[in-house]
Amino acid sequence: MKMKKDCLLEIKNMHVSFKMYDKGITQKDMCVLNHICLSVAKGEVLAVVGSSGSGKSILASAIMGVLPKNATMTGQITYNSGDLTQNIIHKEIALIPQSISYLDPLMKIGKQVFISNKDSDILQKTKNLYPFQCSGGMIRKALFATAPEKNPQLIIADEPTPGMDLTTALESLQSLRDMANSQKAVILITHDMDLAFGIADRVAVFYEGTTLEIANAEDFLKGEDYLRHPYTKALFRALPQNQFDGESMISSPRALSVNGCIYGHICPDYRDDCDNKISMRQVRNGMVRCQYAT
Repeated sequence: MKMKKDCLLEIKNMHVSFKMYDKGITQKDMCVLNHICLSVAKGEVLAVVGSSGSGKSILASAIMGVLPKNATMTGQITYNSGDLTQNIIHKEIALIPQSISYLDPLMKIGKQVFISNKDSDILQKTKNLYPFQCSGGMIRKALFATAPEKNPQLIIADEPTPGMDLTTALESLQSLRDMANSQKAVILITHDMDLAFGIADRVAVFYEGTTLEIANAEDFLKGEDYLRHPYTKALFRALPQNQFDGESMISSPRALSVNGCIYGHICPDYRDDCDNKISMRQVRNGMVRCQYAT
């Protein structure tokens, strides 16, 4: 793993659960993030990838302090080696949200999306329109343009490219790379893994609310043999250029282990002792939550 100089944000052992109603008035806690340990440094793009429902966007909400009222979070988030406060979040962290629901549907975009560059192409196109009059790609471009406005030190981009054509998506991601090159820290949450590999420094792979692997982005470009966790390899084989070969991701499930590997119930390399507690460990310059990864 590349040395992370000037670590800006660090997450240690984060757990997030939602209090939900089960049957009648009975409540239960549903765990959505478990044992999350991540860090991002100045000058770095950390891509967070994984299938839908793996907890990627909840991670962004947890960092920004905007989890719903029925959520409980434990663990530690530090910023510049100190506590992450709402004052820091307001002044130094910018969120590029995934959902257009962040916008008021009854207010024109120009009234609620602040872009100081009045000649901005996207502002000229959208300022007199209501959100429902714009495509998803146009709204994402407008939201994306707000990120540099307050000169943030950390940018969290939550699925910023869906709805954009390839050229626009590449330009948007390159702007994130440029921000990192100017010594900002960037967390890129994305399904567009192919695009992310080209601009990210490291990649964190999420599955069922848990980080299974953290690898250098170049490992994904080199090929499956350079990856570590069976799920990461299956995810790699499921990419379009690999013929969408995701058979091992949907193999016959076993009973889910509560304490052991969260992927063990469908892992083709499962062994009985995978039901034991599995912690992240270093393998070939990366971090992996698998005791048999080599």
